[in-house]
Amino acid sequence: MLDGDEFEARSAALLETYGLRILARQYRCKAGEIDLIAFDDHRLLFVEVRARRHRSHGGAAASVNRAKQCRISRCAAYFLNQHPRWRHLPCRFDVIAWEPRHAARGLEARWIQAAFIT
Repeated sequence: MLDGDEFEARSAALLETYGLRILARQYRCKAGEIDLIAFDDHRLLFVEVRARRHRSHGGAAASVNRAKQCRISRCAAYFLNQHPRWRHLPCRFDVIAWEPRHAARGLEARWIQAAFIT
């Protein structure tokens, strides 16, 4: 099984194939951590990356519960306060969920855009 850093690297590569620019990986602040922060010429994306081998308990996407969403939102606000050049842009909170689709293929990414609203 790949570790979290490898899933984040694969997720960053996925976003880059869609033309997004990665601004930060594993952005940490006193409020928490955001796995990826990306820019698509029109908005900032704050991206949580989750991986689960099994879909028990709702799978990877469902693991981004309300408490986690609040931590990500606080961290995003901290990022914007520290980087005022990005403040004017709209923001979106996405999730990239790595989950089993077909047994022989291992885990596949599902990019959930606007996964939650703060």
